[in-house]
Amino acid sequence: MSRIRLIHHINVPISDRERTREWYEKVLGAEFLDRGPALNKRQLQLRLGTGEIHFTETPHPAPTPSSHFALEIDDWEGMLAHLDSLGVPHVRTSAASVAANIGGADPHQGRREYSSEHYTYLHDPDGNMIELTYHPLGMEDDRGNKVEVMRGGLRWSLRPGLVVSGDRFDAR
Repeated sequence: MSRIRLIHHINVPISDRERTREWYEKVLGAEFLDRGPALNKRQLQLRLGTGEIHFTETPHPAPTPSSHFALEIDDWEGMLAHLDSLGVPHVRTSAASVAANIGGADPHQGRREYSSEHYTYLHDPDGNMIELTYHPLGMEDDRGNKVEVMRGGLRWSLRPGLVVSGDRFDAR
């Protein structure tokens, strides 16, 4: 059986493309992916780390209370200071929290006892929940080898000369 290598992208409903792009670039350091006029009109696509988030404008996006996606951070204290400097609220508990003081008592961030992972939750302008995580003990690759620092990584890109027109891809 074929194995999954990575999550290529997720798609998130939004109400305002420009507001979303500005927020994700300013708050999370996202990179705009210019995929040409046809695709840019259909979706907003941003790179965050080694993955992508695609956003589709919809008149009334309706985030589900406990639905979220998580992003691994490489500088925990730096990210919290950045969020605070921008006035972006972040909290230790989410709609999925089931016990009092799970992850500690700090209302703005938590720490999981089984992994020492730090975490906090924030919301984008449309109310989509984002979990920020940091693993101070390192992580493991797919072979079980310890990875002390997550730098670089895999990502995909379009082939040079590939043109998107409507719903077709044409090689030049």
